[in-house]
Amino acid sequence: MVLSKLKTVFLSVSATILAASLISFPRESFEASIRGLTMWWEIVFPSLLPFFIVSEMLIGFGVVKFIGVMLEPLMRPLFKVPGVGGFVWAMGMASGQPAGAKFSARLRQEGHLTQIEAERLVSFTNSSNPLFIFSAVAVGFFNNPKIGLLLAAAHYLGNICVGIIMRFYGKETPETSDERKKFKFRTALSVLHQTRIKDNRPIGRLLGDAVNSSIQTLLMIGGFIILFSVINKLLYLLHITAILAKTVEVLLSSLSFPDMLSIPFISGLFEITMGSQLISHVQDATLLQKAIITSFILAFSGFSIQAQVASILAQTDIRFKPFFIARILQGIFSALFALLLWKPLYIRISHHEQPSNTLPVVFLGDGSMANHVYHKMIEVGPLITIFSLLIYTVLLFTRLKKS
Repeated sequence: MVLSKLKTVFLSVSATILAASLISFPRESFEASIRGLTMWWEIVFPSLLPFFIVSEMLIGFGVVKFIGVMLEPLMRPLFKVPGVGGFVWAMGMASGQPAGAKFSARLRQEGHLTQIEAERLVSFTNSSNPLFIFSAVAVGFFNNPKIGLLLAAAHYLGNICVGIIMRFYGKETPETSDERKKFKFRTALSVLHQTRIKDNRPIGRLLGDAVNSSIQTLLMIGGFIILFSVINKLLYLLHITAILAKTVEVLLSSLSFPDMLSIPFISGLFEITMGSQLISHVQDATLLQKAIITSFILAFSGFSIQAQVASILAQTDIRFKPFFIARILQGIFSALFALLLWKPLYIRISHHEQPSNTLPVVFLGDGSMANHVYHKMIEVGPLITIFSLLIYTVLLFTRLKKS
């Protein structure tokens, strides 16, 4: 009871301070809000929308269930989740955060996952997409395309380690004999057909529902991005970031890291884009030290993305606590992998202009291709956003008119 009252007081005081800070720093708050809106407008919305819509359609057509049956022999022994987890893992990696939470929650609502399985799955399927790591962070911030391969390898290896550890989370999910039989291609086709027949929505209705649900989620994500962009700026102006950084300096000093990384680290805990950018500009730190800290905050995801995930999971019975613990674990794993892979991966690539013909040029070249894709997204992104919002408005107006 006492803790509940203290929580109420803390939340009330925090909201009051936030409101007072908005009044005290209107210009800075407005600029931070514009920055968050621009990020959502140009990058987040157009990059996530296609994945959200396609995933909704794949679930409706039964393709996800088909993939689940085929991947059951891999996902069940390795991560103790159903085969549909392979779909969530791949889509989450390709589209970026918080797509893994969105897809996990959707499959939980459809009954494809138990609560424990969903909590295991969401813990390791949220990751930054390759475009963000290679283009925004490596090329845009560090001006070093080769560092992108190190960051990506550390990031995704950390994901796998978290997934393996989280397989021991929760009680054992009993496997029925029927589940063991669903390893054949014929069985997968049968499940695909049965799922499509069960969801008897016409294609037009299915597409409309997919667009409606996806845009609603993205509007919520946009609100969180803008809010935390403002919060991050206000914390800096109120010197709260500096106060928190003092506690981090002790840890950094014990690891022989420069104190100048403390404020960028704290900023990265709230928002990974700003944190990564600030880390790349620290002059006193070596590139290895910057890579380790950046790997940690990319894996931790930042409180902004975690708030988005919490909002998505709140629509189901999936608990947020396992996801938060997994973010800390992945941050530690990713930082360690960045350290371990520094010499065999980054140093080797840097000493050889063409270390391997098997690796894509976009990862090892001058970064022009990744940079081009990133800037093209910024140019075309707003048009995609406007067009999608117009479609959403028409669909919403049509449904309201029918009702």
